[in-house]
Amino acid sequence: MASLWMLFASFAFAAMGAGVKLASAFYSTSELLMYRGLIGTLVLLIGVAHHGGTFRTAFPRAHIWRSLVGVVSLWLWFFAISRLPLATAVTLNYMAPIWIAAWMFAHGWWSGTKLPEWPLVLAIAMSFLGVTLVLQPAIAGNQWLGGLAGICSSLISAAAYMQVRKLGQMGEPEYRVVFYFSLSTALAGLAGTLAGDGPQGAVFQSHTLYSGTLLLAVGIFGLLAQIAMTRAYRVGKVLVVANLQYTGIVFSSLWGLALWGDSFDWHVWLGIGVILASGIAATFYNTRSTAKGAVVKDTDPIASET
Repeated sequence: MASLWMLFASFAFAAMGAGVKLASAFYSTSELLMYRGLIGTLVLLIGVAHHGGTFRTAFPRAHIWRSLVGVVSLWLWFFAISRLPLATAVTLNYMAPIWIAAWMFAHGWWSGTKLPEWPLVLAIAMSFLGVTLVLQPAIAGNQWLGGLAGICSSLISAAAYMQVRKLGQMGEPEYRVVFYFSLSTALAGLAGTLAGDGPQGAVFQSHTLYSGTLLLAVGIFGLLAQIAMTRAYRVGKVLVVANLQYTGIVFSSLWGLALWGDSFDWHVWLGIGVILASGIAATFYNTRSTAKGAVVKDTDPIASET
């Protein structure tokens, strides 16, 4: 069941990405960010109120920092999705564990507290080779800005995930972390929209039944993916569950093929495969000592994505 939960979560996250790409034809990146955060905020307000929880926190500064880097990362990722093939944007986003592994390796080597794990070093190096293969069509098609946004998004999200982990170690419940991030996302999206982040400087785009359904799908699929992934980590073996999350790249490729007829040359598929294999290797070294049933913050950072 844990594997099925993770497979569903990967499918739902890929569906959310497809919804973002489809909705980007109607809304600006800031508007998508605003509605994504608004739906999550409302659902959490209702759920926490029903269960008698509280949003009072003793760590406001930590929440502000986590929300700041998280919002910037999410905005960049939504922008990348709107400019790149879905599978390419999702693959770049899954580089976050690679960045975390690189940081942990560099920190351990510099402080002398940890000997280099050369298989991990090789995985990190190979992931960057994979990025160059994946981004060749984007650069050739003058989509380099979307590619740069995707890389920056994964780099910044690594910092966000590490902050989530720190908040968990401080005793902050996950729902509170997600709530403040969702609220910050909605407010930042609103600010960007009011600033004119839209076609011809338009503030708010009008809704149709189709576009409104896309917005609702983005919020619902994101929420379902979060619940399913959290459940998978709680009941399953960490290493198996963490590696199954990379099926999101496969699901995104299928969405891209079905909706946009995306087709890639062999070197792009090779790059996706290299990044996928590197991510699995990095996940192995990051999670091999984590016990079954450990909380999300101590396993893989992607599980804290909202």
